[in-house]
Order: sequence, then C-alpha cells, then structure tokens
Amino acid sequence: MPAYKVVDAAKYAQISRQTILSWESGSGSKPIVTNRADGASLSYLQLVELAFVAQLRKAGVKLPVIKDAREYVQLQLGSEFPFAQHAFKTDGKDILMEYNQFVAGQPVGKLMVANKHQLAWGEILGSKFQEFKYEDGLAVQWLVAGKDSPVLIDPRISFGAPMVGGVATWAIKGRWEAGESASDIAEDFSIDRAKVEHALKFEGIDLTELQACSH
Repeated sequence: MPAYKVVDAAKYAQISRQTILSWESGSGSKPIVTNRADGASLSYLQLVELAFVAQLRKAGVKLPVIKDAREYVQLQLGSEFPFAQHAFKTDGKDILMEYNQFVAGQPVGKLMVANKHQLAWGEILGSKFQEFKYEDGLAVQWLVAGKDSPVLIDPRISFGAPMVGGVATWAIKGRWEAGESASDIAEDFSIDRAKVEHALKFEGIDLTELQACSH
C-alpha cells in the first residue's frame, strides 16, 4: 500500500498543492478526486486518479465534464477509483471509454461518452493516455515523466517510488550527490547509463551539469 505525500503527488502530476486540495474539496460540492482524511497521504490509486485528472485538464477537458464522467462510471461499474481502474480516451472535449467495459462482448472500438452517458455515434478518434499502462483494466504503471522517459511508478516495485529499471530515482540521486559517476552508478545497479541520466533529470539534476562534470 504505497503512500504519497501531497507535496510529492503535486510534483509528480506537475500541478500545485492548492489544485489538489481544490479538486478534493469540490468547491462546496462533491469532490473531483477521492477525498482523504485530513493530513493523510494518498494511496497509489488516489495518486493515479489525480494524475489522470491532471492529464485530462492539460488536454483541455473541463472540470464539470471530468466530474460527471467519474461519478457516472463510479456508479455504473461500482468503481471506487474509476480513473485508475478503467481505460479512457479523450478528444479534448469529452471522456470516452470502450463500451465493452460496460457490456461484455461488445466489439472493440465501440465507444461510450462517459460524461454524456451515451454511445458515441460515428467515428471519434480519442487520444489514448500512453502515460498509463494497464493490466486487467487497472492502471498498474504510470510513466510519471512522460511516455518518452523510462521513469515510472509501479506500486509493486521499489515500494511505489519513482524508479528506473527497478531502482528508485532518489537512490540514484543520492549516489550522484555522494560524488559517484553516472557510469559507476549504472554499473553498480546493472542499468543503462541513459536510465541513470533520466532518473537524475527527474530528480532535478541539470543534465548539462551532468555532462560538464567529471562525473
């Protein structure tokens, strides 16, 4: 059961702590993401939902649309964390999902507009969220630094910490700050140097500094 502090969740999702608190409060109505007890950390599924909402917002989807889709899927499919337990697409306006997640046996490509509670008529090319990897409908991995980076969060590895090749990025940063070279770190952990560099970049190390140093 990995637990994430709000400040870390905000860093990973690239949003502010105040935004998280606003989404949790729902501005006086139902929350957009699952509520936590005061001062509690986020679970992995709560973190994924938060990250997913952040991605939807970056895609241009409005908060009322996100809220309506979440509540509808939560009710229809009995999902406590629908954005972490089901796969979605978006066209930047609506939130779409495969209809076979509602009714078994439906053909792949038949879409439901979750926020409108109706089937999508005609072809809608919604963009997939490639930052999330699914197994049996559950988002088991989050490519936290984007689909072009090997840095990911998997609750089954490294206690849910951001990692590359099974090695937590904070551990790589600690070795770097202790004066070890990127090549030595890569050798010790049996990972590619490129993964070490991605980990250091994720942890805030300037790669130009990395290349310029004797490290």
